[in-house]
Amino acid sequence: MALQAKIVGREALSRRLAQLAPNVEKYAADAKYEIAQEAAERMRDAAPRGATLEYAESIDGDFLRNRPGAHALTGANGTKDPSAAGIFAMFIWRFLEFGTSGHPIKPKLAKMLAFTGKDGEQVFVKGVKHPGSRAHPHLFPIWRAFRPQARRKLLAAVNRGVREAMKK
Repeated sequence: MALQAKIVGREALSRRLAQLAPNVEKYAADAKYEIAQEAAERMRDAAPRGATLEYAESIDGDFLRNRPGAHALTGANGTKDPSAAGIFAMFIWRFLEFGTSGHPIKPKLAKMLAFTGKDGEQVFVKGVKHPGSRAHPHLFPIWRAFRPQARRKLLAAVNRGVREAMKK
């Protein structure tokens, strides 16, 4: 006798799961939020520190529904999951995580760029060469190391909801 499987959409699967074990989604949402918060804390600890600590303090874990205009680092921006959580940071996270290559900076409107020199006088140049910056990987290595623990936490929350439903 062969096993048969029926492929259904996410909404149908969620509806069926809610019928069988109504608390699973609530426990899973709580676990997702805790996972995002803990991952953000670990990433904050590993983030490069500047003079103001503004970037490191901007790393935060939250539900995607609470930040509709922001883009999460985790790539879950196109999800239909109402309880999806993600990691949020200032837009410069890409430049810090992956570094930048050297490139020329040219003026857009004027024919010359104006800089204030060391002696306080303005210096006009046609362009400058940005040296680039080295990579400071601090987000994805932390997530890769934390992912097995996060998965265990989420599965434990789902199992807790299923066990609770089975006892009824």
